[in-house]
Amino acid sequence: MNIKALSSTLSVSEQLLPSDISELAKRGVRTIICNRPDGEGSDQPLFSEIEKAATEHGIQCHYLPVTMGMVRDEEATAFATLLEQEGPIHAFCRSGMRSTTLWALSQANHQPLTDIVATAKLAGYDMSGVAARIAGKSGEMKTLRSYDVLIVGGGAAGISTAASLLSRDKSLSIAIIDPADKHYYQPGWTLVGAGIFTPEQTMRDMASLIPKGAEWIKAAVAAFNPDSNTVTLEGCRLIKYTRLVVAAGIKLNWDGIEGLSETLGRNGVTSNYRYDLAPYTWDLVRNLKGGRALFTQPPMPIKCAGAPQKAMYLSGDHWYRNQCLEKIDIEFYNAGAVLFGVADYVPALMKYVEKYRAALKFNHKLVRIDGDKKTAYFETTTADGNTEIVSREFDMIHVCPPQIAPDFIRSSPLVDQAGWVDVDQTTLRHKRYNNIWSLGDVANSPNAKTAAAARVQAPIVAANIIADIKGKHCVAHYNGYGSCPLTVERGKIVLAEFGYGGKLLPSMPKWLLDGTKPTRAAWFLKERLLPPIYWQGMLKGKEWLVTPTMTDEN
Repeated sequence: MNIKALSSTLSVSEQLLPSDISELAKRGVRTIICNRPDGEGSDQPLFSEIEKAATEHGIQCHYLPVTMGMVRDEEATAFATLLEQEGPIHAFCRSGMRSTTLWALSQANHQPLTDIVATAKLAGYDMSGVAARIAGKSGEMKTLRSYDVLIVGGGAAGISTAASLLSRDKSLSIAIIDPADKHYYQPGWTLVGAGIFTPEQTMRDMASLIPKGAEWIKAAVAAFNPDSNTVTLEGCRLIKYTRLVVAAGIKLNWDGIEGLSETLGRNGVTSNYRYDLAPYTWDLVRNLKGGRALFTQPPMPIKCAGAPQKAMYLSGDHWYRNQCLEKIDIEFYNAGAVLFGVADYVPALMKYVEKYRAALKFNHKLVRIDGDKKTAYFETTTADGNTEIVSREFDMIHVCPPQIAPDFIRSSPLVDQAGWVDVDQTTLRHKRYNNIWSLGDVANSPNAKTAAAARVQAPIVAANIIADIKGKHCVAHYNGYGSCPLTVERGKIVLAEFGYGGKLLPSMPKWLLDGTKPTRAAWFLKERLLPPIYWQGMLKGKEWLVTPTMTDEN
């Protein structure tokens, strides 16, 4: 925890952990202000967890969430009101930038502008953009520079696209915008939840992954200005671009289920969709000797549609191997109507459903959790068409949260009516802005949202941008490929590979690996080969087995 003082009564920092509260208490902090919305990052504890720890230390806690890069005047006013609470006061967000920005705006009529900027700079925060707002010069925003290609998002899709572009043309000026310090191999979290990987195996420093030749702009995007070919960053800074790639990922909407945020990480409530909770999944699984285990899946779209049932299979396998399955009732609650969207893989999956004696509940959407009572509530439709709420007690529950595009994406002019970036599903080029492309989880192409999909999409986007730069009338086409390694037991996987319309798209001949059946070869691929392919191949611009084919449009 890196605490920075802005005054004798106010300090700021990056994201707090519940374990940090005791240190703040020792420093005499009496009030904490959280300026980071829940669900913004995969490694982020919830406000309720911070609040619980603070209450135990007699510290007040206030929730004033601010969207990254979008600090509004009314939020600054609310922050100023909170500064009247009992001090010392500590405010935090992802990096401390939003908290400092709120403070700077709140001090506009109380301190000289030069003092505000100097104090923030001494604490390590650049308030030059905010200074323009304070001084009433919002029309004089500073343009940092212009890039040939600007990439929003430093996840799998964004970094891979940058690497593929530079492998084709090292002379391009490319920048990646992302505020995160860490990068995660999220497909590994299923195995963390089964005690196979450690969390640390799935994490790298972001700085170590930025491709050589690309610049990393460590900031959050506030707004897109496609008509002027600019992006506005936090602090009212402008970045110009010739071509833009949007790879901003997806938001886990924990607050979309009533009561979930307050009980995550305790009361037997867990999720492999968060870095810090996947180990808790494994703790629950190995310690459960009897009772009821629930696994849930929300309405689509979600990141890796197979992940909710992967957790069920690996848990069932552990209980089966430890001869306690007969004492555990497994129930899978799916908001959808089928076990898996591609029918060819269902027979193999059903054999494991039967092996683990799992009860399948379709058209059941999790809407509320009472953690203290260990009860989950599901919305379902009766035979006569009426909606009803059914409750189910549990000893453990693995939850997959509903998912939406990030806030700054949904409020942008780039999206369709559902809030996803609107692209042509084969070229991944924006339907209205010809110099914009999008890929990964944030695009509205109707493919499975998986890292495997991004691995195929990145070279296609790179190839199409290069063709556009050179004025060539040829494009690469994306066929909707996605892959979902369904971990049905420890040591075996059903390797689902498919494209648009559910068409099977196996990457290996059937005699070598039949993806419709559980195989040890697919497990070896998942556990041993895919992580190094991700870190050393995909993120380095190595297009093994995914080099796109260009087709002349004329």
